Amino acid sequence: LQRATQQEAVQKRTFTKWINSHLAKHKPPLEVNDLFEDIKDGVKLLALLEVLSGQRLPCEQGRQIKRIHWVSNIGTALKFLEGRKSVYRGSPIKLVNIHATDIADGRPSIVLGLIWTIILYFQIEELTSNLPALQALSNSNSSVESLPSSEAGSPPMKRKVVNKFQGNAKKALLKWVQCTAAKHHGIQVKDFGPSWRDGVAFQSVVHAIRPDLVDMEVVRRRSNRENLEEAFALAENELGIPRLLDAEDVDVDKPDEKSIMTYVAQFLKHYPNPHQSETDGQQDEVPLFKPREERKMLRELKVFLDQLERDVLRAQGADGNLTDKYHAFKSFRVQYEMKKKQTEPLLQPVNRDCKLSVDQALVKQAWERVSARLLDWHIHLDKSLPGPLGVIGAWLHRAEMALREDISIQHAHDETANILHRKLEQHRVTVEDFKVHRAAEKTHSENMTLCNIYYPYYNHSGQQQR
Repeated sequence: LQRATQQEAVQKRTFTKWINSHLAKHKPPLEVNDLFEDIKDGVKLLALLEVLSGQRLPCEQGRQIKRIHWVSNIGTALKFLEGRKSVYRGSPIKLVNIHATDIADGRPSIVLGLIWTIILYFQIEELTSNLPALQALSNSNSSVESLPSSEAGSPPMKRKVVNKFQGNAKKALLKWVQCTAAKHHGIQVKDFGPSWRDGVAFQSVVHAIRPDLVDMEVVRRRSNRENLEEAFALAENELGIPRLLDAEDVDVDKPDEKSIMTYVAQFLKHYPNPHQSETDGQQDEVPLFKPREERKMLRELKVFLDQLERDVLRAQGADGNLTDKYHAFKSFRVQYEMKKKQTEPLLQPVNRDCKLSVDQALVKQAWERVSARLLDWHIHLDKSLPGPLGVIGAWLHRAEMALREDISIQHAHDETANILHRKLEQHRVTVEDFKVHRAAEKTHSENMTLCNIYYPYYNHSGQQQR
């Protein structure tokens, strides 16, 4: 009983954080504080489904709504879910023993069961079904009995339905971990429970995405808590992956399977495809996407990029101080980089003449537009820095662009020589500019030091300090 209570508490925390990571995208942003209480009226539940599906759903809301309206909202949400199809089975999602009145009463086990169903369908199933290397696994009819399940205490009928629903997605997610991370470091990941306790598996997943962030030799020598804390911090700060778990929740004899699956699936957004498979000791390229899937994914990517471009323009023109705008820029930049890493294989030419398809060309153009928007924003922010910092920021961007510029080789050697001469002159001027800006920065720094020495009671804006 105590373990079930602890498991329920862990799931509540994890699911709440997962929900809030999506409700932050809602307009206006919403937040769940107490999952069992805040879901009772169905308003935030419908908002969550709107964010996940991109569809508008009817909702009764306002200060005066009563229980009858709560039940109506929850009923709308349940009907919407039952109208969706499971990616693996191709049949409608079945919500067994989940009723609107139970959610309105805030019954913990029912609320957690509903949120888990949403996570399975909208995150784990959707993401794992796009793994081309696991298509054979996805089409398998085998049960999930070989994997430990936290559903062991469920009623027989409910357990049968849930296991059938989650079986392939669960196996596919585990296979992805084994293919992309664990196998390269000799790590045995057999489940979504004890295999993750020491934090090494989490570190290996981060390493698979960004090898420069993790030293696996150091990881093997550290304690469980140290590995877990660092992995969660790296994922949040460097990869933009929300921190859904706490180290003390994972460093236990039987970590909660559903919570770990929810967290691990987030990494799948950023590193979906094992790029290579090993055969006879050789690494051979494997087909990443089927043509039909590729067209669908390219079109979805185009929609994402168009929306990202609009959001960047809106955020760039919004009010706020420089610090807030830098934070906003960083957030968009992380989205851009992670999505680009995920979708690079989609933009590889498939024809022998190395030409892109129409869909690929449209997506490439969209990438270039978003990249240009972000670069313009970055330059504007750096130019807006106070004092000589803004001048130096502008110079850095000019220098980077000069260094990145390609030199075209001409058929006539004298033309190529002239191009090289002009390029060298451009670099000479850039370096001279740097010396001037560096001297100005040094003078500014010395003036600020003198100001602090002789005028300690005044800040740099001339206002008297308290």
